[in-house]
Amino acid sequence: MRTTQIAGLLLALAVTHGTAAGREISFNRDIRPILSDRCYYCHGFDENHREADLRLDIREEAEYVWDSDYPDDSELIYRITTDDPDVVMPPPYAHKQAITEAEVDLIRRWIAQGAKYEPHWAFVNPSRPETSAKTVSDAIDDFVSRRHAEHGLEFASPALPTKWLRRASLDLTGVPPTVAELESFENAVRRQGEQAYVAAVDRLLSSPRYGERMALEWLDVARYADTNGFQADAYRMNWPWRDWVVRAFNENMPYDRFTLEQLAGDLLTGPDGNGPTRDQLIATAFNRNHMIQAEGGSIPAENRAKNNFDRVETTATAWMGLTVGCSQCHDHKFDPIKQTDYYSFLSFFNQISETGLTSEKFELKREGDRFARKYWVDKPFIAVSDEALRARLDRAEADVASARAALESRRDEYFAAARDWILEMRRDARAAESEGRDPKYMTYAARFLFDADIENPRDRKFKLLINDFIKTVEPWKTLQGRVDDAIAAANRIREDIPLVMVMRDDKPRDTFVMLRGSYETLGEKVFPSTPEFLPPLEVDDAGSRPDRLDLARWLVSPEHPLTARVTVNRYWQLMFGRGLVSTPDDFGLQGALPTHPDLLDWLAVEFRDGGWDLKAFLKGVALSRTYRQTAAADDADYLDDPYNEWLARGPRARLDSRLLRDQALALSGLLVERIGGPPVFPYQPGGIWEAMSLNKNHYMRSDGEDLYRRSLYTTWRRVVAPANFFDVPSRQSCSVTVTRTSTPLHALTTLNDITYAEAARVWAQEAATAGDDEAGLSDLFYAATARHPEAAESASLLNSLERARRHFESRPAEADEFVGVGETSASADIPAGEHAAWTTVCLLVLNLDETLCK
Repeated sequence: MRTTQIAGLLLALAVTHGTAAGREISFNRDIRPILSDRCYYCHGFDENHREADLRLDIREEAEYVWDSDYPDDSELIYRITTDDPDVVMPPPYAHKQAITEAEVDLIRRWIAQGAKYEPHWAFVNPSRPETSAKTVSDAIDDFVSRRHAEHGLEFASPALPTKWLRRASLDLTGVPPTVAELESFENAVRRQGEQAYVAAVDRLLSSPRYGERMALEWLDVARYADTNGFQADAYRMNWPWRDWVVRAFNENMPYDRFTLEQLAGDLLTGPDGNGPTRDQLIATAFNRNHMIQAEGGSIPAENRAKNNFDRVETTATAWMGLTVGCSQCHDHKFDPIKQTDYYSFLSFFNQISETGLTSEKFELKREGDRFARKYWVDKPFIAVSDEALRARLDRAEADVASARAALESRRDEYFAAARDWILEMRRDARAAESEGRDPKYMTYAARFLFDADIENPRDRKFKLLINDFIKTVEPWKTLQGRVDDAIAAANRIREDIPLVMVMRDDKPRDTFVMLRGSYETLGEKVFPSTPEFLPPLEVDDAGSRPDRLDLARWLVSPEHPLTARVTVNRYWQLMFGRGLVSTPDDFGLQGALPTHPDLLDWLAVEFRDGGWDLKAFLKGVALSRTYRQTAAADDADYLDDPYNEWLARGPRARLDSRLLRDQALALSGLLVERIGGPPVFPYQPGGIWEAMSLNKNHYMRSDGEDLYRRSLYTTWRRVVAPANFFDVPSRQSCSVTVTRTSTPLHALTTLNDITYAEAARVWAQEAATAGDDEAGLSDLFYAATARHPEAAESASLLNSLERARRHFESRPAEADEFVGVGETSASADIPAGEHAAWTTVCLLVLNLDETLCK
């Protein structure tokens, strides 16, 4: 670190310390984080784990450990400053960091100031802070500028119009603007000024791409995947729910309605007054997106409990930003959530007829596929199809029934023939053994050859041998072949009629506390309710049992302190790369404090009282001065605020790997923009699925346009995420946090993966025929970064192109191989060496830091 940086850091620390020393100590800001981190585990909410009968999270139960008139005589100060290992708090065996001198000083001054307590900020219903601003954008800028003043900061200069457009396009649609859109916007800004920005945001929000971009974030929250998980990891068919999410965002469904339909769509009444619509039922697949264990040895009751655990924790994280998982086994150590609260919440979800395994299984092997695909779903589910498709399936199932009837009409014949066949095989097996030959009957069922009771048609081993027989010996082989063909034809239709797992309260169950979280050890009986520290649950019909619809309405009620805050924070994170609360999954006592509490509350109230309008919120963010700042900053700016907490520069973060893939496809012109439908199987290195499944699951790549669909539609196997997606959630549980790293493995993907190499080659075809190297390179750079290259950058790109030309000129075979990457055909009008050289430069541009970041 440079000397000037060290001096700046020391100055910043001195200013911070001076400010803290001169202001009133805040319990929420200054004291609670210390107590929560070091003390509440033993002296907090959990009475079963509370030590010395001391509770520090409630003032009335803690005030005997301090003396405001003589702070240094306080038991609390003595315990946190003593050198005696038998007395000091936290004790050494707790393995917690000792309280520092600076923290002791804060606690001492807080005691001297009266040791005032405050309710946890997130559990108090937000009210609208005072501001003269009339719009979301102006309010953002007002509250941010106030924090700037406190920290000696100011807004950075505005980003170039084109840089802002690229940033907004990626954030709101997941795809960069085209060169034509960049140039058009530059011209519009010159002519129209501010109105050009407004028009650009309106265009982005009205694009069908908007719903796909928002859905990508929500699928992480909803732990959506195309398979069930665990070793078998069979396919499921919930993709119509994913398409419902895209439509809901594109139609700007109010977020409260978005909540109601996903948590309780089956309990709503459709426009005709006759119960939920098909879309409302599909919406409830949100709470069937959890993993499903259905393998040998699985225990249904245990699996049902785990499914409900997942629903409770996903709902609590997605809408309330609370960590409730530990309350499976005991009262929460930090937040006021009892174990009974957890299971009372769980009882809302414990009324459906799921088996705890799977209730419908079938296999499908399409023409040209090497392997069949296994589909396993559990009830309740609905079949999503139109009348014509349903009629086709009915006819196909009639064909199956006819083929089976033809075989079964001769049941007595093939049973008798099978017995003779088995007896013959037994004689042959004994003869083979005596002569040292391998028996010819070695099949899976043959291990039961001598154990099967061939006089009992119900004997399982006899049935297995009969199955082998009718698939091996004519005329039964032909009859069984007709059955198999008819089943395969029906299954090909069935794959086009997805069975979407939904929620229905069709299996009333009592709910009990599970002691230590064990489904086998039940405690007291509980009923649907919500934690006492939050607003009471209201039920329309007094005295009736609350249901999931009541729960959903409670979450979006005006009195609920968390839902609006949690939601705007998560979408702020989407736009800025970091939430105003940096722990979006924890708004409880262990979570981070908001950097801009007034701004968070103002946005939450505006979002809630303004009709839960997500597009209006995002438009306000995108048009704010805060968002429109340049992301460029000097070393001193980064030293003062390395994480951009105080928003004195624009957001700058590495793009999500799924957006990087879509960006490469879009720049090359390969991106296929077709919304919805079954998941697709784009390029992936061979053997990955097999290695993760004992060679039971096989990746069968798509062809044609499916190779170039948006990443949203890529098949997501629960056990192993798509190979060219890095820093993504596993989708095994709800995830609302963002993980970003930069490792050599990531560079290996963006430099070598077939998708990127092919995109670079296709993109290179246009540049290679431009006729002017410098102009072609400038256009590439502009398309990827939304700015024209500087002279040194142009020279570097030109040098890279010349070096690549020389390289491939002496290696024609390598050039031919390089331009043959991917399924699209290379242009015959461009020499392979020239094409390969331009491809190299295009790949370089795709991997520029400025291209990889927004």
